[in-house]
Amino acid sequence: MFLDLQTKFSGTTSAAGVNLGDPITATAISSNVLDRLAGNVSGLALEDEGIAGPLFLVVQVTDNAFTAAGAATLTVTLESDTTANLATTPVVHFSSPAIPKATLVLAFQLRWSVPNSDDYKRFLGTRYTVATGPFTAGNLVAYLTNALARNKVYPIGFGVS
Repeated sequence: MFLDLQTKFSGTTSAAGVNLGDPITATAISSNVLDRLAGNVSGLALEDEGIAGPLFLVVQVTDNAFTAAGAATLTVTLESDTTANLATTPVVHFSSPAIPKATLVLAFQLRWSVPNSDDYKRFLGTRYTVATGPFTAGNLVAYLTNALARNKVYPIGFGVS
């Protein structure tokens, strides 16, 4: 799987190529918001995002699991808007259910097919909504990809006979 750093919404990549997650403790938008007009001299927004094939949004817990004093939950939405802060008139293209903190363990991953739609606005990003929070710890990465990594991670000591 190839990861385009320009379509990474949350998280960083170290010089050694290690994915490090962004801490999420309270409701916020992703640290990176994709400008769909960047570098486009025509001034028109990109159309048909999935024309070359399916496009996926991947959100994965990295670095450390989510913890909270209470029963915190996390909802992830894929949104677009006319402004980079996703605060003017955001369009929600996808929304996860509320995910409880007990589910947000290290390596937990959500993978969604990005909806093909005509109502994408200029800026595209993710919003993390924390309910019954705040979280006291928890990091995640979020990115777009056209090829999912389908490796299955098994527990230590797992054997095939």
